[in-house]
Amino acid sequence: QNVSTIEIYQGDNLPLLRTFHDGEFNLIYIDPPFNTGKQRELHAGGFADTFDDLTAFLRPRLLEAWRLLAPDGSFFLHLDYREVHYAKVALDAIFGRECFINEIIWAYDYGGRPKNRWPAKHDNILWYAKDPNNYTFNYDEMDRIPYMAPGLVGPEKAARGKTPTDVWWHTIVPTQGAERT
Repeated sequence: QNVSTIEIYQGDNLPLLRTFHDGEFNLIYIDPPFNTGKQRELHAGGFADTFDDLTAFLRPRLLEAWRLLAPDGSFFLHLDYREVHYAKVALDAIFGRECFINEIIWAYDYGGRPKNRWPAKHDNILWYAKDPNNYTFNYDEMDRIPYMAPGLVGPEKAARGKTPTDVWWHTIVPTQGAERT
């Protein structure tokens, strides 16, 4: 449907999620806290990004997302290496393993570089469909990317570009950037 206004809600989303009707959304994207162990300060306040069990925090929200998703809807969960594997197991239980479509790796080259391990420079986005045989994927409308060796594929294919893979190289918004909120 065509939405003419945008509403922004701040605070715990669980009570709000429970006010919507079953199957009301075709796409749900969740970017929850990552359990970094740090205090997060935002324009409208802050929160402690520390959970003894992030999955226990997420599970009722994931159940609500499944309920709210239309029969042909897609669900995306954005996390990082700290919690994504626990979330994947929870989502497999809620949606069903057969409803897992892709894991998208959002790679970037921003932030600190520890000297005692490989720097973590990616986030994970898990994509589930309510029905793995009936969901939207607009292949012909995706932005294509340049070939790294265009001379190997011929001029027509090089001009069209290649389809992206499940690894996306994009910058992130700087942690102190005005665009962040």
